Amino acid sequence: MNHSASWKTPQNFLMLISIVVPIAFSSWMALINNFVIERANFDGADIGLLQSVREIPGFLAFTAVFVLLFIREQRFMLLSLAALTLGTAITGFFPSLFGLLFSTLLMSTGFHYFETLKQSLSLQWLTKDEAPEMLGKFISVGALASLVTYGALWLCLEVFQMDFQWVYLTFGGIGFLLVAWMAFAFPQFETHVQQNKKLVLRKRYWLYYALTFMSGARRQIFTVFAGFLMVEQFGYSAADVTLLFIINYVFNFLFAKRIGRFIGQVGERKALLFEYTGLVCVFVGYALVETAQWAAALYVIDHLFFALALAIKTYFQKIADPADMASTAGVSFTINHIAAVFIPVTFGFIWLVSPAAVFYLGAGMAVVSLLLSFNIPKLPQEGNEVRVLRWS
Repeated sequence: MNHSASWKTPQNFLMLISIVVPIAFSSWMALINNFVIERANFDGADIGLLQSVREIPGFLAFTAVFVLLFIREQRFMLLSLAALTLGTAITGFFPSLFGLLFSTLLMSTGFHYFETLKQSLSLQWLTKDEAPEMLGKFISVGALASLVTYGALWLCLEVFQMDFQWVYLTFGGIGFLLVAWMAFAFPQFETHVQQNKKLVLRKRYWLYYALTFMSGARRQIFTVFAGFLMVEQFGYSAADVTLLFIINYVFNFLFAKRIGRFIGQVGERKALLFEYTGLVCVFVGYALVETAQWAAALYVIDHLFFALALAIKTYFQKIADPADMASTAGVSFTINHIAAVFIPVTFGFIWLVSPAAVFYLGAGMAVVSLLLSFNIPKLPQEGNEVRVLRWS
């Protein structure tokens, strides 16, 4: 092997993209609530509309399989990353509802196509034995990148007093330059199994689809309303929110790889049962919390549970036909975003009446996920996808 190129492996490619995304997307997420409130005068209904539009590309993620008829997955991933970073870079130049809808749609299209392709290629390039720990490692590396990003964001906002416009441009621009470098630095990697280039929906995957749908619903409570709670109800500044994210990613950096190893040891069923039991408590806590400190603690715990959700991916890898990875990745992202399209805008109106009701509904979603998780077998594999309701 050429030692000068020995680092150009699929695993290192996946590791580097785990660094690129936090630089762009994490900066977008950390600032968006303060930006829309302070510069665009958003209320709960406006942020719900923006977040619903952000999720539309996720709902359309199944179209990735059709694009793959014309372009290979790895190249498509890099183009998606370019759209994500450019969308982030221009966000600060459009402090209005329609301007933010445009920049958010560009950013989100890149992000969701990227996430679809990352899931597909990760499950193709990694073996079933190494996948849980490696996926956890990617989360850990991404967390470290996020930590550096949030630390730099805090400096930009608090020390250098940079305007939102230039912060978005700086971090989106850095991400774009890294993507351009990767496009030239890495070779085209081969996959071992030819992927289906058509939509695949199989009855025996029904539990995976159901868990994915509920995961998308649960995610909205955190990404949309928990962050909005911090800013609107407890008056957190952009720098305060950035510090919260720093704490979140310290925990992810320290524990994500161990969580991946934990899933490999105890199995997907026990891992998900633990996650959803905890989430019921967290969401009820959001509804009842009265102090900024306790709200922050719930926010950190909520974020830590996200690492356990990779158990859904490793469950699918164990039960799936290897040729279904690319197609099902797109289908699963669409299923994941069905709830994501309507929950932010509809719950945004519920928020105007009762913020607590939003979180009680979130607790109900966690209960549904908990019940579904009981149906995962101890040793999932092809032919042993569920404990009951076995459909061919």
